[in-house]
Amino acid sequence: MENETPAELTTPAVRDKDSTGARPSARPRRGAGPMILVVLALLVLAAALAWWLTREQRELGAQRLDQLGQRVDALTRTEQQLRGDLDALRTRLADADSINRSVREELLGAAERARSLEDAVAHLADERLSGRDALSLNEAEFVLQLAGERLRLFQDPAAAIAAYRLADSALAAAEDPLFASVRQTIAAEIAALEAAQPLQTQATLGALAALRTQLATLPARASSARVETAGNGDSRLARLFGQFVRIRHGEADDGLGVRDVGLARSLAALDLRAAEAALFARNGAAFTEALASARSGIGAGFDNDAAPVREALAEIDRLAALPMAPSLPELGTALRELRNLRTTRALSREPLVPASGATP
Repeated sequence: MENETPAELTTPAVRDKDSTGARPSARPRRGAGPMILVVLALLVLAAALAWWLTREQRELGAQRLDQLGQRVDALTRTEQQLRGDLDALRTRLADADSINRSVREELLGAAERARSLEDAVAHLADERLSGRDALSLNEAEFVLQLAGERLRLFQDPAAAIAAYRLADSALAAAEDPLFASVRQTIAAEIAALEAAQPLQTQATLGALAALRTQLATLPARASSARVETAGNGDSRLARLFGQFVRIRHGEADDGLGVRDVGLARSLAALDLRAAEAALFARNGAAFTEALASARSGIGAGFDNDAAPVREALAEIDRLAALPMAPSLPELGTALRELRNLRTTRALSREPLVPASGATP
């Protein structure tokens, strides 16, 4: 029985194969189990490794996402700050634009005020120049008129020349070239006055005044002194009869100046005064005649041998020999020309005012 058991056991299998027509499966080998385990282990390890790698990647991705989020937040904050700065810059730019517009308007206003100020200053300068010119012209006109009156009344060409030079300097201070012709006329009249060779009136008047002062110190003649001394030393009766009767002992001179030294001084002083008057009147004949009368009175009433008397007579002779000036030129051309130019200038600058009944 022990030998038949295996055969019996194998027979149904053969039958089964024959009945179904299929090949019976082979039995697994004994070494396939560990291989499966190894494969499973490898699969599990691969799955674990994949899970671990996936986890690492997830963690790394999460970290990266966090970093990206932080960077995005930082960029957002930076963007917000930049937007704030941009808004501030826009506000400052708008403020700067408004300030620039206000400054531009102020500059334009300042420019307008500066132009107005320049116009006002120019107007004031014109007014000042016109006022100064008016003063200079007034001064020149007054001095020219004074020179003419001085020459007409006192026949003093030296003073007239000085006045004309003052008028020329006053016209030179005026900045209007319109009056240059007046200066030429003034120069022509000054040349005419200088060509007349006027007598030095002031020097001559000073010499005559010195002579009049010197008369008080001139010594009297001897005869006059004796008469005066006798009159002073006689008795009262002789002085009483001397008023009516005088005895002369052959004196040749019978003038009043011989008999009275004080009267001789007075007469000589009057003659010198007459010479001064003739000098002012530019009367040469009267001047010479007055000096001759003064010389004769001094020579008759004072001691001709005394040095002061000789000096006085020599001074009178010198004054009498001085030539009087020729006829002086007629002045007034420059004054008339100046007045005509001033009238023309005033008419040219006078604004045209319409009549009250006329319509503009």
